[in-house]
Order: sequence, then C-alpha cells, then structure tokens
Amino acid sequence: MTGQFGNKDKAWSARFSEPVSDLVKRYTASVDFDRRLADVDIRGSLAHAAMLAATGILSETDLASIQRGFTTIREEIAAGRFEWSLDLEDVHLNIEKRLTELVGDAGKRLHTARSRNDQVATDIRLWLRDATDEIIALLADLQRALLNLAERHAGTIMPGFTHLQVAQPVTFGHHLLAYVEMLSRDAERFADARRRINRLPLGAAALAGTSFPIDRERVARELGFDGVCQNSLDAVSDRDFAIEFTAAASVLMMHLSRFSEELVNWMSPRVGFIDLSDRYCTGSSIMPQKKNPDVPELIRGKTGRVYGHLMALLTLMKGQPLAYNKDNQEDKEPLFDTVDTLVATLRIFADMTTGIQVRADRMRQAAAEGFSTATDLADYLVRKGLPFRDAHELVALAVREASDAGVDLAGLGLARLQALSPLVGDDVLNTLTLEGSVGARNHIGGTAPEQVRAAIGRHRARLS
Repeated sequence: MTGQFGNKDKAWSARFSEPVSDLVKRYTASVDFDRRLADVDIRGSLAHAAMLAATGILSETDLASIQRGFTTIREEIAAGRFEWSLDLEDVHLNIEKRLTELVGDAGKRLHTARSRNDQVATDIRLWLRDATDEIIALLADLQRALLNLAERHAGTIMPGFTHLQVAQPVTFGHHLLAYVEMLSRDAERFADARRRINRLPLGAAALAGTSFPIDRERVARELGFDGVCQNSLDAVSDRDFAIEFTAAASVLMMHLSRFSEELVNWMSPRVGFIDLSDRYCTGSSIMPQKKNPDVPELIRGKTGRVYGHLMALLTLMKGQPLAYNKDNQEDKEPLFDTVDTLVATLRIFADMTTGIQVRADRMRQAAAEGFSTATDLADYLVRKGLPFRDAHELVALAVREASDAGVDLAGLGLARLQALSPLVGDDVLNTLTLEGSVGARNHIGGTAPEQVRAAIGRHRARLS
C-alpha cells in the first residue's frame, strides 16, 4: 500500500502522514554496512519460503517464483549490478523490493509470518556462525605454524622470566607451546559460543510469535541450526551471542597482543633473540638504520579496538527493555569489525610466524646470565637431604658471592661450592649446566626437550 505522501518504498508507509526527512533517512539507514548480510538474508528467506509452502501458507507456484527471483538477485549482487537504495533503509527491504519487482505478488507474500525483527536476528546468527567457523579454522592454522617452529626449537635454550627478570632456563619450543595452549582455549571458547549462536529466532515474528501454523523446526533443520529460540520476546531482542563472541575475541586478541609484545622485545637489538622477515617490518622516514616491527605493534593496537567493540555491545544492551528496539541496529558494525580484525590478524600472524628467524646464540647467552640455574642447585641440595628453606638460603649466599666475583654459579668452582656445603659432590657441575637444567624437568608440562616434542605430538593429534 502506498502512503499519501509517497512513502511507497517503506514497509510501513500507510501509517504516516508525511514523508521521512532526508536527515532521518541518512541517520537511520543501515544498508551501507548491513548489505554484507545479503547472502544469509537470502538463505533465511528461501528456508522461510519453503516452510510456508510445506505448511500450505504459500503456494508452490509462489515458492518457485521466489526461488527464481532470488537466483537472479544473487547473480546481480555477485556481478555488482544490484542497486542498493538508502531509501529502503536496510538489506532486508532492498532485497524484498527487488524480489517483488522480479516476481510480483509472490515477493510480497514472502514476509508472511515473519518480521524484520526475527529476520535480522536470524541473519546475524547465520553470518556469525559462518564467521566463527572460519576463525576456529584460522586458529588451527596459527597453532600448526607455532608447532612447526616449536619442533625446530624443542632444544633451543632461552631464559624464562618472571617480573622480566631471568628466572630459569627453558626451551624456545616450550615457550611457544604456552601460546599454543592459549590458542587452544580460544578455540574452545569460540566452539562453545557457537552452540549458543546456533539457535533459530525465525518464527518469533515481531515479538509475540505468529498466528500462522508455521514449522520452526523445519526451518532450523534446513538452515543447520541446532534448535529454535524458546521465547519469542527473547528471540528478537537477545544479543548475548554477539557479546559472548566479542568477549572470546577480546581474550584471543589479548593473547596475540602478549605474543606481539614479546616479538617486539625479542627483536630489539638490546635483546636480539629473533628477527622478523622484512615483509613484516617497515623503515623510518628519517632514520635509515631502523627496522620496525610494525605488524606486531599494530596487533597490540588492534587489541584495544576489539576491547572497545565488546564494551560498545555491552553498553548497547544494558538499558534496553523487552523486546526489540532500534538500538540493536548498532550491534552490526562492532561485530563486523571484530570479525574482520580477527580474520586479518590470525592470517597475518600465522604467516609472520613462518618467517621468524631465531638467534639461538643470543638466547643461550641470555640464559647463562642472571644465575638461572640457582634453583637447580637448591634442588640438588634438597635431594642430598638439606631442607629446601636451608638450601634456598645457602644458594642465595652462593649467588651473592658469584655476583661479586663476576662469574656464574659454576664459575665458583667445585672447591668453593663444596666449602659452602659438604653435601656438594663432584656431580654438581652437571646440574648447573643449561642442558642439565631443562633436561631435569622431564614431566608433562615441563620444559625438557623430550616433553616439548611429546606435547607437540599431542597438539598435532588434537588438530588433525
């Protein structure tokens, strides 16, 4: 029906006595960003139309016309020939208008037993489900890249830190596996969130359900949903799934930001543990010697961007009464940008990992500093029968003496170590080697090269 003042393109035009102002059109329109939902919108509409025909609400002739029309629309969108109109507000009305142009009244009947409220909620879930699957796959790719690097450096010794102070020697492979563990938890979080994403809102209509004899379970099966949303009010207004996804995305970006921080520090000439391939670095406009790790730095920066999207979605929902409100139009841009940021970051991080060049000599040199085998000497004395607290105190004295002398613990010599404690035997110097230290931690979760290789095998089996 056409309104008195020519709002003929509006789904609600007959109710109003004057046209919407151009300012309001621009302010309320979402088609510039929600057009990326076009494919899932068509998928949902086709499933809805098939259900309407199966339940006798729509004729088979109308169903065939709708299917034919959507084939044309998909071709037009793919070829870039589809004309998007700001006057039509959003992706849904743009597609519906074009469908009606192509197939006439059959296109008008498609909206029977649904509302844009449950339509957009369905579209977002379909789109986000696909995005979640892609992110889980990209997480697996990044883990495999880290496992390959870890395997090459299962025995490469580096310092482990607490408080950014040299603590104990570990292997670089073991260090990398810490991030594999983080990413595996990230994948679990996304997989768990996917279960709650994968519920069908369609059939809730505007907020109360519909008086037509629809078959929601049929639509759910056709679209691959695990089930249907159980309350119509909640179905159209819920955005928990988007918040949960963005929360998981924030944790993932936090992990990648931590790793990026380490890459930046390790690449510093003052540390020199690694070098990044030139394709992931840039130079300076004024200092010709510079090689800046721009990619990991930007990943740190983009982490704040994703955190901001999480807070935006939480704030968006915090004051909304039931059921659907126009506020929810603002859910899409933060969600779209979060997905875009994650996909790009995971892809570039996996490729960047393949180009990490490890400077094992600098790692080993750093591990030899800071008395990183002090705990090994304490453990040695404990195994000889000395209570740990007494061993701790004795080794602290040995560290002070070695520091004053400008040598490491082994540099004190066997005679001096034996003078500190009669429990010290000829085998103590083997205990104080870097290889002896990492090799002694030969248990699940330990840094011994044997355990690193075993952990790599477990992770590969999990990812296969």
